Amino acid sequence: PANPKFPFDTARLRNVIEVVAQNSNWAKSKASSGRALGIAAHRSFLTYVAAVADVEVGSRGEVKIHRVDIAVDPGQVVNPERVRAQFEGAAVFGTSIALLGEITAKGGRVQQTNFDRYQVARINQAPLETRVHIVKSDAAPAGVGEPGVPPIAPAICNAIFAATGKRIRELPVRKQLA
Repeated sequence: PANPKFPFDTARLRNVIEVVAQNSNWAKSKASSGRALGIAAHRSFLTYVAAVADVEVGSRGEVKIHRVDIAVDPGQVVNPERVRAQFEGAAVFGTSIALLGEITAKGGRVQQTNFDRYQVARINQAPLETRVHIVKSDAAPAGVGEPGVPPIAPAICNAIFAATGKRIRELPVRKQLA
């Protein structure tokens, strides 16, 4: 049940964090030089999501994402494969935002007017593996289109901090790691 002090169900949020932590081996992981796990959680469209990113940062600031684990509680699921596909895509788009996504303005106009001017992660920049863990729930079905994207960049940034000690304060991360 929801806690009346909060505008969302803290038990469901905690549950997705616990599920993703368990499935990503969070408790057993140890940061090594340049490689670590990062975690982030999010709620939107009545869906609860947590993500763990396994990230390696090279000596020249290049970022390699070995794996992303995502736990999602979207309420009752009608088509699990559609949900899984949506969150696999969210991992790639969230990676794009974290590593490459930059919106610039000149003269009051956005310069990235289409995908030919906005970089999206290519296959060699995307997570090497994405695992989606769908949490069984009796809650009403909720959104799965947008909720997967927001926790990816924070999970990547938290992994970068754990691996390097460098806090990322703005996106894209490449400018701060170069």
